[in-house]
Amino acid sequence: MHTAVHNEMAKAPIAGDIKYSWQSCDFCPMEVFKSSSEFVRHLREKHCTREGGSFVCRYGSNSVCATLPLDGVSDRDYESHVNRYHVSQISKGPEQWSVFSAAQNLPAVLNDPNRSKQTTFFTRTWGDSFVDRTASPPTGRLPDITWNHFQIYLTKIGKRYKRHSRFEKHLSVSSSHIGHHLNGSDLSGDYGLKDIPQIFMKPHLELSNPATFSSVFPGVGDSANTSQSGRLLQEKLSHYLDIVEVQIARQVSLKSSAFFHAMTSQDTIMAQMREASADVRQLRNKLRQIDEAQVKEALLVAKLARTRTHYWSVLEKLRLMATVHQTQPMIQLLLGTQDYVAALDLIWTTQEIVAQELIGIHCFRHLPSQLMEMERLVDKMLATDFEKYSTADLNRPLSADEKVLDEDKLVCIISGMLRKKNFSFIDTYKEEAIVAIKAIVKQLVIEVIASADEEICLTGAGEEAQSLSLGEWIRLLESATGTLLKLLKRVKAVHNVMQHTADASAGKVDATFLDSEAFLSPEDHRVVQLRLGDLLHTISNYCHERCANLVSNESLERSSVTAEDISRLSGIVGDFCSGCREICGSQSVALKVAVTNQGTRFANKFHTERKSKLALLLDNERWKQADVPAEFQRIVEHIGRGQFEWSHEDGTHGSPPSAVLLVDGEPYALVGAALLLVQIVSEYCRCAQQLPLISAQLSRSIVDLLRTFNSRCCQLVLGAGALHVAGLKTITSGNLALVSRALQLVLWLLPHVKEHFQRLEGNGAVVTGYETVEKDFVSHIKEIENKVLSIVCSLVANQLGSWDARPPVPSQAFRNISRHFVKLHEAIAPILPDVQVHSIYRIVHRSFKDKLREQIVKYNIVNNGGPQHGVVTSELTFYLETLRTLKAMPANELRDESLNDIWIK
Repeated sequence: MHTAVHNEMAKAPIAGDIKYSWQSCDFCPMEVFKSSSEFVRHLREKHCTREGGSFVCRYGSNSVCATLPLDGVSDRDYESHVNRYHVSQISKGPEQWSVFSAAQNLPAVLNDPNRSKQTTFFTRTWGDSFVDRTASPPTGRLPDITWNHFQIYLTKIGKRYKRHSRFEKHLSVSSSHIGHHLNGSDLSGDYGLKDIPQIFMKPHLELSNPATFSSVFPGVGDSANTSQSGRLLQEKLSHYLDIVEVQIARQVSLKSSAFFHAMTSQDTIMAQMREASADVRQLRNKLRQIDEAQVKEALLVAKLARTRTHYWSVLEKLRLMATVHQTQPMIQLLLGTQDYVAALDLIWTTQEIVAQELIGIHCFRHLPSQLMEMERLVDKMLATDFEKYSTADLNRPLSADEKVLDEDKLVCIISGMLRKKNFSFIDTYKEEAIVAIKAIVKQLVIEVIASADEEICLTGAGEEAQSLSLGEWIRLLESATGTLLKLLKRVKAVHNVMQHTADASAGKVDATFLDSEAFLSPEDHRVVQLRLGDLLHTISNYCHERCANLVSNESLERSSVTAEDISRLSGIVGDFCSGCREICGSQSVALKVAVTNQGTRFANKFHTERKSKLALLLDNERWKQADVPAEFQRIVEHIGRGQFEWSHEDGTHGSPPSAVLLVDGEPYALVGAALLLVQIVSEYCRCAQQLPLISAQLSRSIVDLLRTFNSRCCQLVLGAGALHVAGLKTITSGNLALVSRALQLVLWLLPHVKEHFQRLEGNGAVVTGYETVEKDFVSHIKEIENKVLSIVCSLVANQLGSWDARPPVPSQAFRNISRHFVKLHEAIAPILPDVQVHSIYRIVHRSFKDKLREQIVKYNIVNNGGPQHGVVTSELTFYLETLRTLKAMPANELRDESLNDIWIK
């Protein structure tokens, strides 16, 4: 903890230094800024998010600014916030460290979730030892050093040390031996250097020290024995002096040969010194001559050359100062010609020259601040000129052939913005375009309202208050989409100029309109590209949203909308989406969703009306055969060819109705509800072909309509609901046959409808629901057939139950059976196809034989040619003749041999 605090204090500026907060970013340590405007631009790009039209400051810990609300502010308020809280702050010297600066505190230690429950923290003292220390594991980067690593060094040095110790010991012994020899000679008498106190052997004998003085002169100052102690001390010191002189004399006598040798060598050395002195004098004379003849002139030449270089440097400096002095007029001239890039380059170059080459020049002490003011002026001029240009360009009258307004001026402004790395001009143009779109839509609404008869009020957004007629409403949408496409073309043209200018500024393309070298870095160029792409995408989406607001109102619900109206609306939206995709390269789903919603509303209304109409028709249906108008015959013929689009006057005017409907050459006797069902289904198919966007919903609606028709028919006929709803007295076989024939017509219609919707949805599309409907209709037809059979078979069984093989022939029971067969044939033969009629009579015939066989067995009648056998034969002949007359079955199935199986062999 202390180390961390120390490091933080080391990083802090020295006490008393003043540092502006905009010089560096607290969260981007590599960023350094020369001015506050660069810092503000950095905050907008890196530490700001835009949510809708609001700006949210993210400059703070965890990307949260403590002084700005999280819901964001406007662009102007965000600029004021940055200047007030992030630019105007001044960081002073480091604060004094206190206990509150610690990275760890007592609650953090006690509430550590990684530690188990602590029970001893009340008995411990807060300090370094409060937290248990854990031993750090050994690092794997350092090797494990053992004694063996020093063995080679110790072996090598040990030998040298032993040799040194022996040599030192030998020298000690030799010195002590020589000293003993000298001390024991006749010259020393009984005394040696060992008799002299060691205090006199010290290199620094300071008598001024009281302790040293007392040791050297003991007893001095004692008044009693002053004279006696003085003589003794004098004798002792004289004795010490004699010993020293004797030792000196002994050493001189031992080194006498060396003294004589030194004296002899002194003469030789003096002679050599005299020769050397002569050589030095001679050398100095020669050096003096060389200095006079060659060195002084050469040094003078070098001095003059250096002086000339200094003069040239001063001249260049003066010329540079003269050039810098002309900077301000030149900048004014460049700004007058709108050459913002050159003006900015000149400002920055001059600032660099003043900071590096002309530093300390008193006359230019105010020039840097003046240049900064001019740079701010250029910023304001660029922003003002671009805003004026955007307003003038977007609000001028729209034309089919859109061209860029004053392209050279636009290129100059954009180049200046890019040179300043101020990319907010793209957002500015985006906002101006959005304002222009709002104004266009509002003006179009006002024009439509002005042409309307009734008084209408506007909403705040500029849309009408849902009181326009359908024609006015669609005309408004058509006018709005066309106008907005023209505006998008104008925006696209300006976008292309911005993109080309950015590419030229980054050196991507060659451009003659830029005099300077490429100045846009690859990173900045990518940022500009992303913003330009977002410009087109955002404006296109906003156009779609404004049109979607028009489409999403409730005008359609209050008007009688036809499929043609929805088709026209879909065409308008499709053309607008295609135009936006061609211009901007992207499309929005907002308008398509709005149109789809309107189509869905129309489809729901369309289906509800026809479903109610069909239900009303079925409730009022008398279930009798109806005449078929020529129009319905034409509808079926077109459906058989896969066509659902035709004219109402397609050769049917004045044609009389027919009794049956011919479907692929087969007659269909139908009720009126069945004919109207075909017409309603054809209307669904025509509407789907006209409005492909709701074809899937219409397909599902047809399935629902057919299920409703099937279930309602079953309730009214099989369930006898028509007796109460339509007032029928009874449900006859003819009614059942007509229902069956109507269901068969729907089964013929289903594949054509399914194929039609598959073609609308695409070859790979799957149209669901038709298989289930087909199964339901087939099952219903089978139920109707079973109902007819149950009625007839019940009548046959009742008649045969009272029959007996006795005259007269034919019996009343067989006469009644024949009468029922004739009535059934009269009821179903004109309605149902022959195949189905034969199938019904075949089942009835089989039931007749089974019941007759039971009666023959009951009365024990055998095939023996007897009277009872003759009666039965006559009855069967009458029965077969009735069936042959009705042609209820194929002739080969009505031969006399077909009844042989009734006899028990």
